[in-house]
Amino acid sequence: MTGFIRVPATDHPGWDSWDLADPTRFNPQVMGRMLVREEALPGGTRATRLRMFTETRHSNLLDAVHGGVTLALIDISLFSAIRLLLDGDAAGSVTLDLSTQFIGAGRVGQPLDAVCEVLRETRRLVFLRGTVEQDGHLVAAYSGTVRKPSSR
Repeated sequence: MTGFIRVPATDHPGWDSWDLADPTRFNPQVMGRMLVREEALPGGTRATRLRMFTETRHSNLLDAVHGGVTLALIDISLFSAIRLLLDGDAAGSVTLDLSTQFIGAGRVGQPLDAVCEVLRETRRLVFLRGTVEQDGHLVAAYSGTVRKPSSR
């Protein structure tokens, strides 16, 4: 897939980098370093776990992770799931809708993970859902729909 760089993260065994080839884009500039891995949910469902490393720049005035940063992590997780679980064209897809329920606050200075699974794939759409977790605590739950690229 063009646009993405996914290589083993030597400093985090079992994880791969999830980077954009262009370091001037949103993901690397705003989110920072991200890692990804595939894992099994209870019952054997395949999912991806996308991890970001929270810093002060990701915080709000309450010293918690800003909700906009959490939403960005969620959105990026949809595309990591499409790429890893479906071998889909994540770079050419677009988010159609995203519903999020914030449940708790993310803490700055600790990794924040979005765990995402594919519910259904059709010819044009992918339906996904997931949770945002931090150190065993639930931060948010979400569901989204992504449109696959047009065949132009």
